[in-house]
Amino acid sequence: MKERYKEEYEGGSDLLWPSDKEDKITRQFYKDLSNLSKNIKYSKKKKLKLFEQLVRILQSKYWS
Repeated sequence: MKERYKEEYEGGSDLLWPSDKEDKITRQFYKDLSNLSKNIKYSKKKKLKLFEQLVRILQSKYWS
């Protein structure tokens, strides 16, 4: 397993790379966050469609 390591570049900039374990945890976190975001968007769309159907039913029943 690679540990954290630092790369030095010309011009004085340094990069600190994560260990394999940290990288795996970070990637899993962003994957979970992405899936959660997709589920929330889907849930909102589903609720909106249900609301739209309800409005159509009420319109057809009371305003026809």
